[in-house]
Amino acid sequence: MEEGYAPGFGADAIAMLSARDAADRAGFLIDSLDGSRNYRIVDLGCGPGAMTVGLGQALPTSQVLGIDSDRSQVTDALQAAQQLGITNVDFRAASAYDLPLAEHTVDVVFAHALFGHLSEPKLALAEAMRILRPGGTLAVSTSDWSRAKFRPKTVNVDAAMRGHYILRQRAGGDPFAGRRIADHVQHAGFTAVTSKVAHRADLGYTELANYVETRLAAALAEPDGHDLQLASAARSAAAWAGSGRGDVKQCWVEVLAIAPA
Repeated sequence: MEEGYAPGFGADAIAMLSARDAADRAGFLIDSLDGSRNYRIVDLGCGPGAMTVGLGQALPTSQVLGIDSDRSQVTDALQAAQQLGITNVDFRAASAYDLPLAEHTVDVVFAHALFGHLSEPKLALAEAMRILRPGGTLAVSTSDWSRAKFRPKTVNVDAAMRGHYILRQRAGGDPFAGRRIADHVQHAGFTAVTSKVAHRADLGYTELANYVETRLAAALAEPDGHDLQLASAARSAAAWAGSGRGDVKQCWVEVLAIAPA
């Protein structure tokens, strides 16, 4: 699941979210492009497709291809885009490690909330480099939960999030990937690497608590899921959810880079 999204988006929800999401989450990319040009853009880890549609709307002379490893997400995204009449976007199911595109055929590779879920970020960056034309743009937005801002930040918030981080790491991801993403991009051979930090409210305070509790409960329900630390984290998430109002701003590291000529 993309961070900041909930499952089950249909066409109406994507229509409401796409323009806002593109401005919020991909503004650092859109601002760097010439809106009158015809770019070929790949949106890696597109999830339910709201960002892909938003990019297509923001850059109407370009073609945007959303790619995700989850075939059901791709199917839903394609149907939603067709219902909305968005003609400059398409979707395909594929791995970020094995993209179904020829070498040097893409102008822009964009990825929001993908690299925190990857066990091999260097391989994904190598694939992005392979498909980008010389001088093409890489734009990556990756979270760093160590710099998220919780108000109030209680012992229950800390304990619940520790459990969430354990689940992410066991699945092969890195909840703190934003710390390292600029270095990974540099080491992959990209040039003109720039990065900035943005704090943004995505999931609400209680909504995040409920999401974490649900994920922990699902893990504990697995046949081999008994884990005292996760059980304690789930109780903390439940207490956090019932603790009243608060706010949370997720930390995103936004990186722009250029494929070498």
